[in-house]
Amino acid sequence: MDGDIGGGCPFAHGGNTQIDKPVTKWWPNSLNLDILHQHGARTNPMDPDYNHREAAKALNFEAVKSDVKALMTDSQDWWPADWGHYGGLMIRLAWHSAGSYRMGDGRGGAGCGNIRFAPLNSWPDNASLDKARRILWPVKKKYGNALSWADLIILAGNMAYETMGLKTFGFGFGREDIWGPETDVNWGFEDEWLADSANRYEDLDEPSTMYNPLASVHMGLIYVNPEGVNGNPDPARTAKHVRETFARMAMNDEETAALTCGGHTVGKAHGRGATDSIGVEPEATGFEEQGLGWANPGHDGKATNAFTSGIEGAWTANPTQWDMGYFDYLFNYEWQLTKSPAGANQWEPVDMPDDKKPVDATDPSIRHNPMMTDADMAMKVDPVYNEICQKFMADPDYFAETFARAWFKLTHRDMGPRPNYLGPDVPAEDLIWQDPVPAGSTAYDVDAVKAKIAAAGLSAADMIATAWDSARTFRGSDKRGGANGARIRLAPQKDWDANEPKRLSAVLAALEPIAAETGASIADVIVLAGNVGLEQSISAAGHSVDVPFTPGRGDATDDMTDTESFSVLEPLADGFRNYEKAKYAVGPEQLMLDKAQLLGLTAAEMTLLVGGMRVLGANHGGSKHGVFTDRAGQLTNDFFVNLTDMSYSWHPVESDGTYEIRDRKTGAVKWTATSADLVFGSNSILRSYAEVYAQDDNAEKFARDFVAAWTKVMNADRFDLLS
Repeated sequence: MDGDIGGGCPFAHGGNTQIDKPVTKWWPNSLNLDILHQHGARTNPMDPDYNHREAAKALNFEAVKSDVKALMTDSQDWWPADWGHYGGLMIRLAWHSAGSYRMGDGRGGAGCGNIRFAPLNSWPDNASLDKARRILWPVKKKYGNALSWADLIILAGNMAYETMGLKTFGFGFGREDIWGPETDVNWGFEDEWLADSANRYEDLDEPSTMYNPLASVHMGLIYVNPEGVNGNPDPARTAKHVRETFARMAMNDEETAALTCGGHTVGKAHGRGATDSIGVEPEATGFEEQGLGWANPGHDGKATNAFTSGIEGAWTANPTQWDMGYFDYLFNYEWQLTKSPAGANQWEPVDMPDDKKPVDATDPSIRHNPMMTDADMAMKVDPVYNEICQKFMADPDYFAETFARAWFKLTHRDMGPRPNYLGPDVPAEDLIWQDPVPAGSTAYDVDAVKAKIAAAGLSAADMIATAWDSARTFRGSDKRGGANGARIRLAPQKDWDANEPKRLSAVLAALEPIAAETGASIADVIVLAGNVGLEQSISAAGHSVDVPFTPGRGDATDDMTDTESFSVLEPLADGFRNYEKAKYAVGPEQLMLDKAQLLGLTAAEMTLLVGGMRVLGANHGGSKHGVFTDRAGQLTNDFFVNLTDMSYSWHPVESDGTYEIRDRKTGAVKWTATSADLVFGSNSILRSYAEVYAQDDNAEKFARDFVAAWTKVMNADRFDLLS
């Protein structure tokens, strides 16, 4: 038979390579597990034994910094530097790489080089940053694996500021690159770039009503619209949105003002040309563009003709120098609303003498008006920001220091505690936003502590639940939370409903004296108690599996804890303990998936932990949902055995969204469940894992694998153990 059936081409025309949302395209309600599979060995080109931290330690840090500094003034004909200096471009690259971070879920940010991939590489706000990465490529090529793109991008911003006269606060190497788009990040639900901001708010006039965990005002922007709210200039209104957006990055008003003013002290915006003549974004270009986007037909090799935002002009008279020029312009002139050559709303000074204007980025014989965005004008119009700016103007050194610290926070926020930082420029100071934890003791008898815990009269379920609650706050997105520090005993965690405050208080009352008597940290004792409870449950099930433990956790204090910023770590749902604080728009199984991804778990590990926690009796409040066993408290594979047993049937309870599991013969209700339980039987992928652990030959394998997954969660924040 002719392979060209029906006269058409015999090939699939992308049918195997361009599938948009496989499975969920056809069945939208199917649980999409891609976020638990995305960064496996299949996507990583490094050797299996490659250790990025060890490689990064071997870098010649000073040589790297020197090469990046030299690059700043090595202007390339194909994309020449403004005024012969790439500083403004590299600062924007670093800023926009870091600026996608949001405190709500810790996702985004500069920690993994995600700006190299869609959608970030093609956001309208990131126009022309593809060129910045190509300009940096020779340095990346030279230093290879040891210098990650994530580190290089932020280092470029730091070196740009240093070459322009700012003393930076410090820099930490140690970020490790990812190798594909982050499918776990919800950037919003809009189907178009720069869609109406109202889509993101319950009330656009109340910026705090922006839907969590979003932080930017439009799809495709890092922060706020530089032309004003929804493109409508109104600096006072814009100020409110600036305040909320930066607050969602854990920045206060002073840090926000410093970053805005300091970020615009150098460089320029580009909008000298017609917007409709600019080419498509990188992800939409043809092969001949080789990943470059936003083709600029009117560029002609002139820096001044570059196009990015559509806004045009410099903020200061000396855009390649760190100085106080931004304040001189903003506060010493009146400003009027105008249009850029590309038609964008911007503000320009009234009656500024020609000799005070910045020179053209290509031809120094030409001068242009400077400009301000609506967000810049907000610094002048808003009374709080104005007062802060007056303080900066009165003390330039204070401004420089405040900006340097805020810049360091912006570019390092998602690196976690200081043990993750490498290199000679890591600040010695412990900063509260780094969630510092003092070193804990290892000089105590672990077996003696375990014996005291076992004799304390606590139930295995209570010990396991407390250890889990302490560790589950960990977020791999920004490396916050976890058991190290024992912050579960401090505000706000001790009062979270998810932690069952009354039960928690009783458990801590039994464990804290043991820590005091033995010299162990409370953090270690909490985790060790969970291990003791787990060992008791394993033994009761007739298995013999060691539960690993590594001492050395420390105990944080209230002074080391930024209480307000920890509120975002509160579990509003925890499928592992069958807990929901309230009913949400998405089901508990979706929330469980999000929690599993933040914990760094695979789909198989998520399956193991849920099945084990159920039979251990560790549900929140002692709930019986999902406890598919008649021998609760033993680490058996009963959850999976009974979930897959066809002698039962499953029935929704319409009144509360739960389910009944009934005996098919008698109709009697045997168990109850939530969708976070039954998804392990209904989802084809999760069921494949459940079936493995339901098999007769895998009862002990289940116990071993559960212990491995448990230990992974308990140690997720042990950055002190990094080589």
